[in-house]
Amino acid sequence: MNINRILLVFLGSLLVFSGCKEESRIDYIDDSMPAPAQVSNVEIVETPGGAIVTYDLPDDPNLAYVKAIYDIRPGITREAKASLYTDTLKLVGYGNTDPHQVSIFTVGKNEKMSEPLTRSFTPLTPPIKETYEALEVVETFGGVQIRFENESKADLSIVLMADTAGTGTMEPVYTLYTAAPEGVFAVRGFDTLETEFQAFVRDRWNNKSDTLSRVLKPIYEQEIPKSTWAAVHLPTDTWKPAESYHLHHLWNNNIVGYAGTIFASTNSSILPQWFTIDLGVSAAISRIVVHQSEPGGHFYKGSGPKRWEIYGSNNPANDGSWESWTLMGTFESFKPSGLPMGQENDEDKQYGWTNGEDCTFIERQPPYRYLRFKTLETYGSSGQVVMAELDVWGQLAE
Repeated sequence: MNINRILLVFLGSLLVFSGCKEESRIDYIDDSMPAPAQVSNVEIVETPGGAIVTYDLPDDPNLAYVKAIYDIRPGITREAKASLYTDTLKLVGYGNTDPHQVSIFTVGKNEKMSEPLTRSFTPLTPPIKETYEALEVVETFGGVQIRFENESKADLSIVLMADTAGTGTMEPVYTLYTAAPEGVFAVRGFDTLETEFQAFVRDRWNNKSDTLSRVLKPIYEQEIPKSTWAAVHLPTDTWKPAESYHLHHLWNNNIVGYAGTIFASTNSSILPQWFTIDLGVSAAISRIVVHQSEPGGHFYKGSGPKRWEIYGSNNPANDGSWESWTLMGTFESFKPSGLPMGQENDEDKQYGWTNGEDCTFIERQPPYRYLRFKTLETYGSSGQVVMAELDVWGQLAE
């Protein structure tokens, strides 16, 4: 018993001693140490809007890191830092191809800095200029269409401005934030009058390109009248309804209710499935609005369409094949609230049912008389498709 007690006391003393010894450690910084020596063998490789700096580190025990200080434009200074475990600094944020200087310092553990080592270089063409040079701004339905290229996949903003108040002052009306290698987008809501539009490109360091100016006349857009629409029953189409939920209900200007009001394919139908509509007139189509069924049974769930394609044709093949059809666009349903399936709020109802989901064709479309709606996926069913109404917008062909 006494031996055990002695061993316990001895072990406890060791633990206390070792704990006290660990807590007594401190990291010592010698403030009297001089600044580290400078880096050597500096090499600079210019990049679009920046540069890569490599160097040899000094053999100095006081070295903590390497720092570069540089101006990307007058009055705007940036820093780049690299630890003692690497030999590379990356300089970014230049918006031009003018000659620039960078000052490189070594920094000690006591934060003393070496004398600067200054080098000159000229960045390659920055992304904002490359994107600006390829920028295209043209008129489209109700507004303008902008096409861009961004080969470096830089984080850019493409800003569109217009004199919306008629005061002669250009104001930003839309900004696209993108890192995509290329793209096209449309900004709508303008009158069909000649209007001056301006566009420029901005990066995340607030560098701005030159400004592109265009005087454009947005194209008139109208809702294509439904009085001439008719169902086309092609061999491969799924047009047979579940009970009284006929296809022609998609153009009865009524989104309220279910039986006798909306369209629903049979429960035994499969995906993908499609139906065909004859508009009765040829029209250059700008967008199609898809109204989900009334909130309840299939609203953002069940057989409500989730992903679809829209095709156009002027002479559809009688056998129902696809060779005579042109893909106009692929779309996916959007639920503003992001709530789980089976839950929705007033914003969802306004967007998906009352207003309808806007399927805008970014590319200008030639006139088509026939439309084909191909459902690729629903929110929950294995085959049946349910929707309330379709609206078609564009311009009637002359």
